Amino acid sequence: METLQREFIYIWYYFTVQWDQIFIYWVLGMEIGSAVSVFAKDSIHRVFLSLQGKKLGILGIVAASTLGAASPLCMYGTIPIAASFSRSGMKDDWLAAFMMSSILLNPQLIIYSAALGHTVLAVRMITCFLCGILAGLLIFFLCKNRSFFNFDSFEGPQNRDTDPNLLRRYVKNLGRNVKATGPYFLIGILLSALFQRYVPADAMTSLFGGNEALGVLMAATVGVPLYACGGGTIPLLQQWLFDGMSVGSAASFMITGPATKITNLGAVKIIMGTKRFALYLAFVMLFSFLAGIIVNLLI
Repeated sequence: METLQREFIYIWYYFTVQWDQIFIYWVLGMEIGSAVSVFAKDSIHRVFLSLQGKKLGILGIVAASTLGAASPLCMYGTIPIAASFSRSGMKDDWLAAFMMSSILLNPQLIIYSAALGHTVLAVRMITCFLCGILAGLLIFFLCKNRSFFNFDSFEGPQNRDTDPNLLRRYVKNLGRNVKATGPYFLIGILLSALFQRYVPADAMTSLFGGNEALGVLMAATVGVPLYACGGGTIPLLQQWLFDGMSVGSAASFMITGPATKITNLGAVKIIMGTKRFALYLAFVMLFSFLAGIIVNLLI
């Protein structure tokens, strides 16, 4: 009994230390994410629609990737929006860039990732942004005059922020945000505390550390089953980086994780079909691996 109590005290200590370090980022992420969703989401989407028909060339793909990262929607919210864009005549390469960036990044996740330090935050933003651009370029060059996506199964998006009172609308959105991210945030801190207590730091260094390609590949692979929620993985990443995980390995994890999240994969498969869905997975794994290698070489 004394042993169990002692272990509980150790784990509780690690839990509270981790909580103190990142709780403020979680709160700010929810507050800013809800503010963007309630007050700026429609404006972001209107800006994207306003680009339609303009002869921007590749710059249109860059703009689409930027707006995708700024959009606060999850993938199941992004795809109905993309479906409405497609029906209005938006090009598939722009849609690919918009959706890829939207999968990987959003304003809330940017705030969460600030807890990992300026360098990791910058790496996450740059690599995710470039991943969206590359996805759009591939569709542009490989699928000219051919349709890549099939949005027939998706109807128009449902807007849940409809309360006429702006303050109540924001509070309701914030409440949904807490319910959606809170459990994963707590689980992430608990897992981080367990890692600190029972996993030796040198084990993490040997697995994910250094500039070795194997560490990056392992991080990319681990990101597939472990990723459930952006807020939930921040405590784990923070501890892994402290224990010796390379920034390149972290970058690889932060790409494969959201891109292969189970709920995201289900939506992506519907609009791509089996063969193109397999190409999507190959693209994500290859890009994450190369991005991790390049980051490790530069940092």
